[in-house]
Amino acid sequence: MDLAALTIFRAVVRENGVTRAAAKLNRVQSNVTTRIKQLEEQLGTDLFIRDGRRLVLTPAGETLLPYAERLLALADEARHAVREDRPNGRLRLGTMESVAATRLPALLARYHQQWPAVALELETGTTGKLIERVREFEVDAALVATPLDPAALGELFEWVPVFTEELVMLTPRGHRPIHDVQDIALSTLIAFERGCAYRAYIEKWYLEHGVRPARVLELGSYHAIVACVAAGAGVAVAPRSVLDLQADASNIAVHELPDIGMVETLLVWRRGHFSSALNALKQAMVAPENAANLPELAAAAEGSS
Repeated sequence: MDLAALTIFRAVVRENGVTRAAAKLNRVQSNVTTRIKQLEEQLGTDLFIRDGRRLVLTPAGETLLPYAERLLALADEARHAVREDRPNGRLRLGTMESVAATRLPALLARYHQQWPAVALELETGTTGKLIERVREFEVDAALVATPLDPAALGELFEWVPVFTEELVMLTPRGHRPIHDVQDIALSTLIAFERGCAYRAYIEKWYLEHGVRPARVLELGSYHAIVACVAAGAGVAVAPRSVLDLQADASNIAVHELPDIGMVETLLVWRRGHFSSALNALKQAMVAPENAANLPELAAAAEGSS
């Protein structure tokens, strides 16, 4: 069972079929099919069954997939470990949308200038989804809000706080001051889907005061959320830093939430799954004032992590 076969197996699963997997891997379709059959013969069991035009994992395939993910991740980590201590290769980073919009652009631009050999891949999602992506080795690390339940991280992950966000409530302009939930005049909460840590914080705040929003309007971006608040569709919670991106926030009122206060953003990765590329990024985030000195930081930190 070699790594190339596992790479092909994983690609077929991720791409939902042989044709797309072959295109992704720059292989001919017949080669992918042959390698899957060889892997099945080696293991003595079928890994896929065909359902119409779809390939569906068998129970054996479901069992193999997490092992394949772990073996391929360890192989990638080993390649990094034996190379020179210069960040290179692929770095898959997950992030909340708010961080991608407000904190990362300048930092990642500097990082790319210093480490052009690193192929950085970025994807956004809620804290819950991103933690799961790290758990399944689908991203190398993620920027998430501190979960309402710290047990969501457990012993499987390592993390470091990198940013601090102040959560505020957004209402249409002219809304009365908000001191507690009873002061909120609109019954609709506008938020990201479940799995968003900021949504979990505000819903907990509602429940602590014995109130439930009459309706939760789920949207996929802060631009849409702010626009709906400005139009009077409801209220929302967001990091204060997001408001700096709004071209026109004149129709928005901002209310502090002292009961919630500040929430730390964490850089999270699987325990033991580390690389020089991730290390350089971690050091730049922990000490952003030193981001211009990324090469020295990476070299100094390589032996300490």
